[in-house]
Amino acid sequence: MSVCRSDMRRSAFIILMLNFCFCACSQIPHELLYLVGCFVNGTVEIQFEFDAEEILYMDFPRNETVYTVPRFLDPDPSEILFGLSTLRDAHKNKDVCLAFAAMFAHEKKNPPEEVDPPESILYTAEEVQLGVENTLICSVNHFYPPDIRVSWTKNDDLVSEGLSLSRYFPNNDHTFHQFSTLTFTPREGDIYSCTVEHLALDRPLTRIWDHEFTHPSPLPDIVLGVGLALGLLGVIVGVFFIAKGHYRD
Repeated sequence: MSVCRSDMRRSAFIILMLNFCFCACSQIPHELLYLVGCFVNGTVEIQFEFDAEEILYMDFPRNETVYTVPRFLDPDPSEILFGLSTLRDAHKNKDVCLAFAAMFAHEKKNPPEEVDPPESILYTAEEVQLGVENTLICSVNHFYPPDIRVSWTKNDDLVSEGLSLSRYFPNNDHTFHQFSTLTFTPREGDIYSCTVEHLALDRPLTRIWDHEFTHPSPLPDIVLGVGLALGLLGVIVGVFFIAKGHYRD
């Protein structure tokens, strides 16, 4: 059985098709197609087709099966389908089809929320010196919705101490960014990783830090922005005190 959905912007038309292929006594293959179609307004159409020709349909207002081929055909379609409870089954299939239509109509009015997968980079707060305590920063950015899970490992073992997770911050494009930090003391051969999980990711996103293979990388824009702002603030304060000193002189 297959289910097909038409353009939901129009009428949420559902078709359930049950396809049978069989051979008659002449060994010629034939196809019997059972179609169920319905609309969200409650209209339902059910019919049988034999080799692409309609042979009957269900008249629900009159509660009867209507044959659309001459009765003198041999074999008579009504005799072939006798005892198969076609009308009773049609009512059951009608209910199923209308349930599908209602479900798809609900999805149209309540579409799934859009999601954006996160990006991440891993860097140290200070220049690395072996044996000197430092901080690893895992910067996670451009994700939506604002719900992520961050985990850390050291040499493939989960780390549970020395961790912190900031609150999430909004970006101008309505996504979010967040920081997770790990206080650590770099040692020769140690490998650290930061893994991010988010519903928009097919699999967890992992970044690895290894002193031997790690090279300085540009800091995130937000970190550079904070640094620049602090630098400008220092310049302004310096100019203020210089001017104040000249004024006193």
